[in-house]
Formats: sequence, structure tokens, C-alpha cells
Amino acid sequence: MASVTYDKASRIYPGAERPAVDALDLDIADGEFLVLVGPSGCGKSTSLRMLAGLEEVNHGQIRIGDRDVTHLAPKDRDIAMVFQSYALYPHMTVAQNMGFALKIAGRSKEEITSRVAEAAKILDLQSHLDRKPKALSGGQRQRVAMGRAIVRSPQVFLMDEPLSNLDAKLRVQTRTQIAALQRRLGTTTVYVTHDQVEAMTMGDRVAVLKDGILAQCDTPLRLYQQPASVFVAGFIGSPGMNIAEFKLDGTDAVLGQARVHLASATLTALAEEGADRIVVGFRPESVDLVTENDPDAFPVTVAVVEELGSDAFLHGWHSDLPRGDGTGNGQIIARVDPNHTPAKGSRVYLRIQPGKGHFFSVTTAQRLPS
Repeated sequence: MASVTYDKASRIYPGAERPAVDALDLDIADGEFLVLVGPSGCGKSTSLRMLAGLEEVNHGQIRIGDRDVTHLAPKDRDIAMVFQSYALYPHMTVAQNMGFALKIAGRSKEEITSRVAEAAKILDLQSHLDRKPKALSGGQRQRVAMGRAIVRSPQVFLMDEPLSNLDAKLRVQTRTQIAALQRRLGTTTVYVTHDQVEAMTMGDRVAVLKDGILAQCDTPLRLYQQPASVFVAGFIGSPGMNIAEFKLDGTDAVLGQARVHLASATLTALAEEGADRIVVGFRPESVDLVTENDPDAFPVTVAVVEELGSDAFLHGWHSDLPRGDGTGNGQIIARVDPNHTPAKGSRVYLRIQPGKGHFFSVTTAQRLPS
């Protein structure tokens, strides 16, 4: 096992206008499970492939432990990678697939058999060792791919969206198994996914990337409670955070009838910017259904209610909230009582719970002190 360090590591593809990964600074502790997450094209898979040696590092360094691996061949880095596609040899049995890398490395048959048996026990594959991949389900094939990585006892596991080919139910089950397995083995793991729910439930820390730049790296809870920017606030959370631009009126942020009191630290930062507007974010669970007479209420026209059993989410439109095209009637999402859901087309009144707002600069889109 070992730590991993990205030291201002950049990858610039020939002919590209900007780096795919731009001066990435990231320290991953020995034994840590770190998840790289972000939208398509943000550079997360490129970052992983740079660590694996499959992509060139144009600037900066990458270290595994104290060893500079920036220009080492993949085979010399002591890493094991699990791909999105299972990449199993169809003519080999499960045992042969799992032990193939050891065979190539010249290990004895006894050692290969022992390591494969140990990995199969960990992954509950003992009864499948003599089967070919075509006789396995998608989840079993993915476990074989992981077993192939485990038998090598590498310093670092690299996983590139390993669950994306599985159905929703199996994906939830398998991500739990992977997280538990990583904690049992204690091997440093870098895991790439586009699914922020997957990232939040699996990682010790989560690194959010945007356009090749690290937007924030923190524990899942801190990312959720203290997003560093408008982008992170909107990306982390399911359903996503409601984000709108409010006007400043004295010590309050105002949108229509809605008023949100601002702390003195927030007002000071806004005064230094000379701003007359502020970006306010509030999560679906941070609003209450209230009456029309509530002084801080704002009206929302209900478009649809998603009923999920234990939860229900109202999706509606607020006339004072701008849409992406600049016109009114922007979308609002609110969690409501699943036993008393409003009717589609009805008008309801919502209020942001005191102390539950997130405040960002209109100019920089970065979080303001509060």
C-alpha cells in the first residue's frame, strides 16, 4: 500500500485548446478510498489513466508513495486497474482469468492457486472458478475483474466506472460490496464515476472536477453541507440544489416575496465586491410548505410530484425565478410529506428554512463566508 500524489499534473491533448486535466494537485492517503466525480468531459478518467500510465503527463508529477512514476511504464507502477468493460478472456475459466497476470509474472502454480482461492473466497466466487465468462451474470463478471486485480496485491487499485454496465439494483448492491471490500483490504483506491450518488456513498473523500480543474475535494458530508462553488452545490445532491439569483435589500436577499436574512460576514464580503445581487442555494429538504400569509413565502405552481414511498418531491415553477433562457418561471424542487402531496397544477407556498441557505458570489461563483 502507498499514498498517491498528483503534483500540478496536466494532460494536454495535441490540438486541444485547453488541458484535459489542468495542474491537478491532489494528495490521496495510504489506504484511502478516493472518488473522482464530475460531468462527462471533466477529466476524471484522464486523471485516472495518467496515474495508470495510459496517458502522458505533459506537466507536473505523479508519485506513488515516495516514488516518482510520472514516466514509468504501467507495468512498473504496481497498480491494478478495473475497467468499465470487464475485459475478461472468453476462452479462459474464472480461475484462469484471475490468475493470468500472476502466470505472466512467472509465479508458481501453487502460489497462483492459493491467491486465486483467497480472492475467490473474498468475492464469493468459489463455486464459479471453473466457469467461462459467458456463463456468468454481469455482476459476477465484474467480481471476476476485481478478483484479477486483488490477486496481484498492488499498492493502488484504479477503478474506471466499473458499475456502469450493471442494472440499477445490482449497481447498488455491488457498490456496497466494493466499499466493504476496500475497507477490508485497506488498499489505496482511486475510483472514477459520473454518478454523484455512487461517489457520496462510497468514498472516504470525493474530488469534484470541472473542465479539468479540481473544484473541491472533501468528505461527502462536507461537500453536501459546504459546497465551495455554485457548480459543486448544483452537482452534489439528488435531487439537486435549487439555485437562484436574489437581489440585496438591506441585510436580506430578496426574490419576489421571499426574504433570506444574511449574516454580517456575508454582507461584508458582498460590500467588498460592490455587489447588489447574490446567488442563493437551498436544498429540496430545506424548504417548508407554508400558508400564503407567511411573510417569507413564495408561490410555486406544481408541475409534478415524484412519489417515492418514504419521500415525495414536488417539482414546480416560480414566476420570479429566471429560467436558463432568461425568462421567468424557473424550476423549484422541494421535498414534501409523502402522505399529503399537493395536486398537479395547484399553487403552493414555500419558505426557505432559517439558516439553511447557501450563499455564493455572483462574480466569482465561489462560496461566501456566513
